[in-house]
Amino acid sequence: MAMDLDALKRAAALKAVEYVRDGMVVGLGTGSTAKHMVMALGEKVRSGMQLRGVPTSQETATLAREQGIPLIDADNAWVIDVAIDGADQVDPAFNLIKGGGGALLKEKIVAASAKQFIVLVDQTKRVPALGGSFPLPIEVIPFGWGSTARAIEGLTKSSVILRERNGFPFHTEAGHVILDVHLARIDNPRELEIALTLIPGVVETGLFVGRTDLLIVGTAKGVETYPATRT
Repeated sequence: MAMDLDALKRAAALKAVEYVRDGMVVGLGTGSTAKHMVMALGEKVRSGMQLRGVPTSQETATLAREQGIPLIDADNAWVIDVAIDGADQVDPAFNLIKGGGGALLKEKIVAASAKQFIVLVDQTKRVPALGGSFPLPIEVIPFGWGSTARAIEGLTKSSVILRERNGFPFHTEAGHVILDVHLARIDNPRELEIALTLIPGVVETGLFVGRTDLLIVGTAKGVETYPATRT
């Protein structure tokens, strides 16, 4: 099954890079599906395509350099033509949960800076509603994170868990920590996103609401493409 899913991810990635044109600035997502996209773009660069990338993590930046993709300085005021990234969940309105890999802050900055945001997933990432099987990541500053968690619990009426790695708190590249919120169902992602960002200490949420322009899904029957309108 794992091999099959990887093939679906790669198929979606290959379709996504068809939207990249010579001379573009491309936002490079993070994660297992985005990795296939970066490698496919590397093949295009080696074949003569001119493009520059804006990576959403050090992991992606390292892979992009290995693939020969020129990168733009992180402190630049970018004009990104297209950003391509994966997602942990996609609902019927093309809202997303992202942040399973811990890069949600950079991913949202890049997505928001792009003229077009393309999301690529395998078929297992499509869900009737966000939540349930996958927690909502929320990036918060370390100072007083326990109080921030308590406020999030009060708002969501759901359990909040500090993400750890190897027995220690996981820190993002920006030096923050991540709280994973286990919600049974998110019926109004926009309302929840706004409410969460009003809590002091919250830096960003893994809710990507109304940002998807194009959804590309790798399925057992082939690659499916769905245009969406930002609202």
